[in-house]
Amino acid sequence: MQGEKLLSVGEVARRSGTTVSTLHFYEASGLLSPERSSGNQRRYRRDALRRVAFIRAAQALGISLAEIAEALRALPEQRTPTKADWSRLSSGWRAALDQRIAGLQALRDRLDGCIGCGCLSLRACRLYNPDDALGRSGTGARRLADHSR
Repeated sequence: MQGEKLLSVGEVARRSGTTVSTLHFYEASGLLSPERSSGNQRRYRRDALRRVAFIRAAQALGISLAEIAEALRALPEQRTPTKADWSRLSSGWRAALDQRIAGLQALRDRLDGCIGCGCLSLRACRLYNPDDALGRSGTGARRLADHSR
C-alpha cells in the first residue's frame, strides 16, 4: 500500500516475539518477502506481523517449514493468511496431527514396559522389538543393518 509506514526488521522482531535472525531465516525459506529501502535495508508491511504469527502457530503444532511454505504459496498472490485461511489450512493438517498424537500416546503407553523391566531386552522389548518381530527376519543386529527404519 502506498503511504503505509513500513516496519524495520528490528521492529517486526520485537513486535512478533522473534529474533532478527529468525526473520532472515524465514525470508531465506521463502516465508517472508520484505521490501528494500533506498539504502537496501529490509522493510516489512504491517501484515508481516500476522504472517509471522501464522508461521509460529503452525510451527508450534509441529508443522514443518516446508509444509508451511507450501500452504502459503497456495494462497492467492501469496498474501497474508486470514482467519478463514487459517481454518482451511489447519483443517488440512488435522489428520496428520491426529496421527502424530496417536503415535505419541502409543509410545507413552508402552514406556512403562521398558522402565518397569529395566533390562531393555532387545528380544522382548515392547518398544524396540515388539513380539520379537526382528528375530523372525534373521539373526544379528537387524535394526543396525536396516537404516530405513
